[in-house]
Amino acid sequence: MDSYDAIIIGSGPNGFAAAITLQKQGLRTLLIEGADTVGGGMRSKELTLPGFIHDVCSAIHPLAFGSPWMKNLPLEDYGLQFTHAPYPVAQPLANGDAVLLHQDLALMAEELGVDFSAYKTLLQPFLKDWDALSADILSPLRIPRSPFLMAKFGLQGLRPAASVASRFKTARGKALWAGLVAHGMQPFSKMTTSAMGMVLALLGHRFGWPIPIGGSQAIADALLAYYRSLGGEVQLNTWVTDIRELPNHKLLFLDMTPQQVLELEGIDLDPKYRKQLANYRYGMGVFKVDWALSEPTVFRDGRSHLASTVHVGNSYQEIAEAELATYNGKLVDRPFVLFSQPSRFDPNRAPEGKHVGWAYCHVPHGSRADRTDAIEEQIERFAPGFRETILARHCMKPGQLEDYNPNYIGGDINGGQLDIFQLFTRPTRSLTPYRTSNPTVYLASSSTPPGGGVHGMCGFHAARVALRDHYQLNITP
Repeated sequence: MDSYDAIIIGSGPNGFAAAITLQKQGLRTLLIEGADTVGGGMRSKELTLPGFIHDVCSAIHPLAFGSPWMKNLPLEDYGLQFTHAPYPVAQPLANGDAVLLHQDLALMAEELGVDFSAYKTLLQPFLKDWDALSADILSPLRIPRSPFLMAKFGLQGLRPAASVASRFKTARGKALWAGLVAHGMQPFSKMTTSAMGMVLALLGHRFGWPIPIGGSQAIADALLAYYRSLGGEVQLNTWVTDIRELPNHKLLFLDMTPQQVLELEGIDLDPKYRKQLANYRYGMGVFKVDWALSEPTVFRDGRSHLASTVHVGNSYQEIAEAELATYNGKLVDRPFVLFSQPSRFDPNRAPEGKHVGWAYCHVPHGSRADRTDAIEEQIERFAPGFRETILARHCMKPGQLEDYNPNYIGGDINGGQLDIFQLFTRPTRSLTPYRTSNPTVYLASSSTPPGGGVHGMCGFHAARVALRDHYQLNITP
């Protein structure tokens, strides 16, 4: 039987990050994936009709350029290309208007009016220093490399989003802020919720919200090609339930959430550590719909359909109330919906003249309710005639998302709640949460800092810690 320096289970962005980081240091690695293709949340498939390419999970990638690990990879050499919509984000309003996020911060002055001053004060100090800031905020809890910058960010990011919202005087400013913050899947009264809104806005102004040409699968395919060019090995169609069945290896990396780790057989973990994993908390789930469309979706305001992502939820109050109710286990009539139509900017996603639509809303953890009508009614509310363009649809409840990708426990796409108790020290309260109680086993999933998203930083940090522990190597992205 072959012997490896390291085996990595799971080929999402974090599994790839761990595998590539280790392989670049001369280790012999094997990446194992249960499905028939690599990618995790970076897969694209014909979910509705032939010729309509849908992103099964992630579709828009603001961290693709903003990740300290991903930005240094030569993925363009392996076929990866991105396109950009005219606007990163749009937020249509019930009065027929909309508020947009422009990549150029200066253009926000006309967009926000009297709220521009507060918006600029919140974000401008960090725009030029994103590289330094990202090295700290996309890391576990530690002494910051840029302590003064991190302290300045923390003074704002640690605040509840509701507190920061009070600085905006207009409905437009508050609405834009609400849509950004709601990605965190937390009530706006919670500590740290402002950090999510700030990071997503900063990414939009610094890099835009890019769309991979060909779908999110293109990112996975480029990572695979690069990994193989380094000599890495891949094994598909292999669901690991007992690590004693794996080839000989020195180190094991798990791109898994705590619940999955606890279900593995043959893994030697301390009972106290197991108890900590069992106490890990998962968050809200999502209900997702993909559509094959006969024509592009046109929003009533005339600009929103030119954005990478459309935040469908109207006002700050509507979005905040919907997120709070969902967090408390309730279904709402008007959920906050994230909508995208990537075929507008990447026409090869659909047959000529046709389009694809992608959307999800937040739902209570593990909900079995069908939210198709609620999502479509929200879109129709701001884009009249949308339903008449639907040729076919594909829906995924939280349970179906979990069946597709076991990391999405109860439909939670963030790998666990991102509250103040599980932000930097997840899944355990440790300064090095990538280590387990077994010195040869490491966690490399979104259940470790910095959490969900296609950035690879969880896997990179896990590999970094292991290289220091076992090979006395200190590396940077």
